[in-house]
Amino acid sequence: MRLGVLDIGSNTVHLLLVDAHPGARPVAFASHKRPLSLVQYLDGDGNINDAGQHELIEFVLEAWEFAASHKAEDLLAFCTSAIREATNGPEVLAKVKHETTVTLQELTGSEEASMTFFAVRRWYGWGAGPILDLDIGGGSFEMAYGTDELPEFATSVPLGASRLTRDWLHDDPPTAKSVKELRRYIRSTLKPVVRNFHELGRANLVAGTSKTFRSLARIAGAAPSAAGPYVKRELHAADLGLWAQRISAMTVEDRLYLPGVSDARARQLLAGALVAEAALELFEFPTMEICPWALREGLILRRLDQLVFEEALDPAPHVGKRKKDKSKKKAAKDGTKTVDNNQPHSGIKEFPVPVNTPSPAPIPAPVAGGLAS
Repeated sequence: MRLGVLDIGSNTVHLLLVDAHPGARPVAFASHKRPLSLVQYLDGDGNINDAGQHELIEFVLEAWEFAASHKAEDLLAFCTSAIREATNGPEVLAKVKHETTVTLQELTGSEEASMTFFAVRRWYGWGAGPILDLDIGGGSFEMAYGTDELPEFATSVPLGASRLTRDWLHDDPPTAKSVKELRRYIRSTLKPVVRNFHELGRANLVAGTSKTFRSLARIAGAAPSAAGPYVKRELHAADLGLWAQRISAMTVEDRLYLPGVSDARARQLLAGALVAEAALELFEFPTMEICPWALREGLILRRLDQLVFEEALDPAPHVGKRKKDKSKKKAAKDGTKTVDNNQPHSGIKEFPVPVNTPSPAPIPAPVAGGLAS
């Protein structure tokens, strides 16, 4: 099936279409995205202003048309901290639904962290043992730890790179005083949260799952994205500390010359580096791995799991036909009954639907002149 995932993040709005079926990795089919920092559209009262709402609605309309034209069969549409923490978040969601027919599912911080962790677990498998996942978004910083598919503990704090840049780093380049104050604020916010993780045990693997971590790793010498997702990429605390110091002395324009840094990310790169540096220091890990899967992949995989338990599915195309089972013929002669383990179990639908999985928003039928209102 072709599945669409519409991600309304704090830095970008992104529609990803994948071809997928249960038991196989999702294969990207097409992508449509736009830089849109909703955090920058917040007014003094914490509301997303009219300009930000207009940009959001325009993109959702584009995304719907894109998904429909590429014959997507299912659409997961969700939003994270930018709308979740906006004072007028519920009104914005209602307006989006009214003007586009698309329902955006609002994820809590712990749900966001849990679904990202779920993707990381699927990527690394059970052999990785206990995993700690860290994800720096535009508006928030998610952390999750666990030994199973879903984490034992997942949380979110308001330490997103875009948010911190807006609130603390006003000059270009930033003053030494503002950087020092931001470092102090990040650590004071993280320390009590990290203590909760220490009580759970130590992870075998620390994974970073956001564009911020990928950019920092690339700056520090990791392979470019063109090398593919299976190349191992690491980010070392020693390199991170060195580059955080260098970036703090650079202007936004100078940062654009660094490998892997886009226009949309250049300004908030320092704030992201300071959060990453503090996290590795407080969790006491010298290095982390960069995982290519994150929240979108977690939601896709969770949705596919949900489909397995909701309805009987045909085998994947690559599964060959079974050879005739000679034991059946023998059993027929003997008058005994055999159990065919290759057939769908009659009670599979009784298995509970996974928790914390947003209900998919079906793509409305096209109408003449555009979208239904």
